[in-house]
Amino acid sequence: MKIYTKTGDKGTTSLIFGERVSKNDVRVDAYGTCDEANSMIGFGVSLLPEEGWAKSAAAVLQRVQTVLFHVGAELATPAGKEVTWKLREADIRFLEETIDEWQLGLKPLKQFILPGGSQSASAFHTARTIARRAERTAVGIEGVNPLVLSYLNRLSDFLFIAARYVNEQMKFKEPVLHEDHS
Repeated sequence: MKIYTKTGDKGTTSLIFGERVSKNDVRVDAYGTCDEANSMIGFGVSLLPEEGWAKSAAAVLQRVQTVLFHVGAELATPAGKEVTWKLREADIRFLEETIDEWQLGLKPLKQFILPGGSQSASAFHTARTIARRAERTAVGIEGVNPLVLSYLNRLSDFLFIAARYVNEQMKFKEPVLHEDHS
């Protein structure tokens, strides 16, 4: 099978079920932004060590990537149609439970932290900001599944904690916001 079809050469693409839309359609923007976040999560996972805590963290993150892929599919589905796989409350609970678990070993925040630390944590911070953009875009889709909005909102919280968790596990100091910026 060829990877290129040439059907998008004039600025259109197909949603799930074949409806053609402009490549600047809000749905295309939303699911493309989810794909961007997913790729950055994968990059962050690739930078993790391959032992102990990191193996289980990678498994959690890859589960999140799978759900995020399906969120993109929901966003790529025209109004009035349904994909086979549907986002569930349990997917959001999984994020919340992982946040709670990973946050247990973290020092409480007493000041703002800056994105950074380890390379992997930095990738998760970047994925967090991309997930926020996906959420902002998805809000503009008429009839979007409300669970999609909840998932994307919780995903950015999860990725913030994932970055902090990775920095803690890898013994990287979190960069903090300094009041004196001169």
